[in-house]
Amino acid sequence: MMEGSIVVIVFLLLVLITLLKGIRLVPQGSKWVVQRLGKYHSSLKPGLNIIVPYIDSVSYKVTTKDIVLDIPSQEVITLDNVVILANAVAYINIVSPEKAVYGVEDYELAIRTLVQTSLRSIVGEMKLDDALSSRDQIKAKLKTSISDDIADWGITLKTVEIQDINPSGTMQEAMEEQAAAERQRRATVTRADGDKTAAILTADGRLEASRRDAEAQVVLAEATKAALTKVNEAIQDKELPAMYLLGEKYVEALSEMGSSENAKLVVLPGDLPAAVRSIMSNTK
Repeated sequence: MMEGSIVVIVFLLLVLITLLKGIRLVPQGSKWVVQRLGKYHSSLKPGLNIIVPYIDSVSYKVTTKDIVLDIPSQEVITLDNVVILANAVAYINIVSPEKAVYGVEDYELAIRTLVQTSLRSIVGEMKLDDALSSRDQIKAKLKTSISDDIADWGITLKTVEIQDINPSGTMQEAMEEQAAAERQRRATVTRADGDKTAAILTADGRLEASRRDAEAQVVLAEATKAALTKVNEAIQDKELPAMYLLGEKYVEALSEMGSSENAKLVVLPGDLPAAVRSIMSNTK
């Protein structure tokens, strides 16, 4: 009797265990891959699922949420043989779990490698300046080049972004030195232009001053000539008034020269009347 009860209890436990092994609760955002006797059988969707105990087994649990894959930084050589550092980030979604787990050994590693290879190929066809300024173009080409390949693995590429694309350390130093040299060159040119402009303005000023001095001298000479002509007309052949006027001018001139502290030598004509006659005859 006792033995019969034990058998019944064991049997019930086996039935309970069997039922539990046949029930699978798949969480939202996941799909489970079921194998039957070592071969792919089905994919379990979120919710309550029933499998055949001891025959079916859950081999893979795959997320159906978007996956963010960080693509490590790598050195890339541009078309003009410049080494730059580039990295990216890819957003993928698994739409066919069975293809993802059976189509490739490690789909994350495979996608990272594929993105790196495609990135080297795309940037390698561009010059440095184009590579640094054409992120959107690189992004579009990169998405096109890998979308078809990962589609065979049941994976959709949502988008791929270029995080950083910068010259290498050595190239960065060379570019900074080149930029500093260019700034120095521009400063030198600016200073030279300023000096040239200042010299031109100074020369123009001297030229204008000389021209005005010459014009003033001409005006003064003409005024002096006109004054002498009027004096000559006034005194005509009378020497005494002329002698008086000339003497007055000599006295004024000697007075001004005498007020100066500098040494001076004054030479007067020996025959003053003859000198007056000569001046008067030249003004007629």
